[in-house]
Amino acid sequence: MAKIRIMAHYKDHVERVKRIAKFLAEKEGANVEVVLKAAELHDIARDCENHAVESSRIAEDILRKEGFEEEFINAVKHAIEAHSFSGKIEPRTLEAKILSDADKLDAIGAIGVARAFIFSGERGRGIEETIRHFEEKLLKLKDMLYTETARRIARKRHEFLKEFYDEIRRELEFEDINSDQ
Repeated sequence: MAKIRIMAHYKDHVERVKRIAKFLAEKEGANVEVVLKAAELHDIARDCENHAVESSRIAEDILRKEGFEEEFINAVKHAIEAHSFSGKIEPRTLEAKILSDADKLDAIGAIGVARAFIFSGERGRGIEETIRHFEEKLLKLKDMLYTETARRIARKRHEFLKEFYDEIRRELEFEDINSDQ
């Protein structure tokens, strides 16, 4: 069986995370170069079970081969290790917090809804399973952000996510049909 490329976490996701991370880094006064390199490499091992730790290991190898300084490598590594929702590694640096925030911001709002359904389609999941993903993860993300700038951006995105979730729950439960009578 051919390995499925996870499109919800593919190149366009990485580019969005880089743009968001750069914006956050500039607003919050973080090291933009560390943040950009970490964003570029944060999902390089996305197909692995613990993708954050494995991506960090691969990133270390890449950065060493490219001749980066040890301090820079360690900063990028930590940001990558700590970015994952499920990884349970607490970010210790502003750069790590920014990467975590940028990745989470790309998972909420209209893009987050689209990504959730793309990912579910790739995995053969139905609407109900996707909605459980909203409940278990996506609707919690706004309360897990570290920077004020990210929290400000998240407010609007979370509202859209919540409105979509509420509407799809109504439709799945036929409440929208019953209310028209």
